[in-house]
Amino acid sequence: MHPVNAASDAALSDWQYVHNTVIPTAVLSLEEVRERSGRHVLHLAHLGDTLVGCTTVRPPAAGSTTATVIARVLPAYRGRGFGRELYSSALAQARSLGAEVIETVVLASNPEGLTFAHRAGFVEFDRYVLPGDTVPFVDLRLA
Repeated sequence: MHPVNAASDAALSDWQYVHNTVIPTAVLSLEEVRERSGRHVLHLAHLGDTLVGCTTVRPPAAGSTTATVIARVLPAYRGRGFGRELYSSALAQARSLGAEVIETVVLASNPEGLTFAHRAGFVEFDRYVLPGDTVPFVDLRLA
């Protein structure tokens, strides 16, 4: 398994599927995903022909050295090391874009994601609820 750039509409649709499955409280339309693909680095991960996950790298903004790295694995494929592979690839991508500080964000209702982030060395620094939602997002920073 290795991540590939989500560049085509079909790939962006697959990225959207993984995102919306893992983060059902913040469902994105395909148009919103297209817009994000212009600002962020989006990758897909397949095992053979089977979609298993996706990543997002939010590059450092002008004047910043902080990037956000997010790895999402579909529930049926968790616990097999795919998250670790996706995270490693996204982390390398963020560092190649000039990141010195790495953050991530996990939906509070995703205990596997929070456990993964803590094991990878991330420490929580903020929680927030988007307007109209009830489940908080958890912001974490690599210690």
